[in-house]
Amino acid sequence: MQGVAGAPPQRPRLVTARLELVPQSLAAVRALVEGEEPGLPLADGYPHAETLDGLRIAADHATDGEVGGWFIVRVEDGAVIGDCGTKGWVDDRGRVEIGYGLSASFRRRGYGGEAVAAMVTWLGAQPGVRAVTAEVEVGNEASRRLLERLGFVVEDTADGSWWLARAAESQGRATRVPGRGDDG
Repeated sequence: MQGVAGAPPQRPRLVTARLELVPQSLAAVRALVEGEEPGLPLADGYPHAETLDGLRIAADHATDGEVGGWFIVRVEDGAVIGDCGTKGWVDDRGRVEIGYGLSASFRRRGYGGEAVAAMVTWLGAQPGVRAVTAEVEVGNEASRRLLERLGFVVEDTADGSWWLARAAESQGRATRVPGRGDDG
């Protein structure tokens, strides 16, 4: 995804009923990739191989400061159970793509929906964001259902993936979802 001119805004700490989304620093991401302590306690199973692959890419392309994501921290014990973030920033049609993942032992407990809802709400309020999108591997029904519960709709199926989108909310009103390949 290519971003439009301008840097993304600094990501704030987002708090939900059971979770805290803590902005990822480049230092913390590099520590995880190198198998070191990132400064937060890690839950069993975090990070898993797919997360490490994504974090390696983020660390390789990050500038000073943030890498574009959050650690998903369970308030109950302060442990990192997953992560979420954007894949780049807003493109020229106002679309921003998200990604997310949880340790296997924390799936199917509502944590994913809670974290993604907080992230999508924040993203939808950012200037220039007209739609939030996600790519889900065909067959990952749980992830697809999670996004559909949050108002995403499947707009395309290609290359073994479902492409889902949700209009951003501006001033409390949903806007039209600019489609893939749409000029606006």
